[in-house]
Amino acid sequence: MEISFANKKLAKLLNDEKETLKKYGSDNGRRILMRLSQIAAAANLQELAALPQIRLHQLVANRDEQLSIDVKHPYRLIITAHHEEMPRKEDGGLDWLRITSVLILEITDTH
Repeated sequence: MEISFANKKLAKLLNDEKETLKKYGSDNGRRILMRLSQIAAAANLQELAALPQIRLHQLVANRDEQLSIDVKHPYRLIITAHHEEMPRKEDGGLDWLRITSVLILEITDTH
């Protein structure tokens, strides 16, 4: 899957292993980098969601159309589809099978 970043600062941080480990610590940093590798290796969101440790789920309310991926408590990787037109099912929900490009928005605690 193709990965883009919400801004240059986040791209620089997450594309530099040393900086990621420095900011998030060894354990969380390695898990974040592992999640990025898993996202890149997946063909689409549906394939990514099949990995049990990912716990991919869609958020609601003011985070509608955003998805959360577990890293390690309390961190979550927040992503959204990065397509010109949002891939949707007939019922209006996101079509995870057709989402092949994501935008990393942030790493945060959503709770």
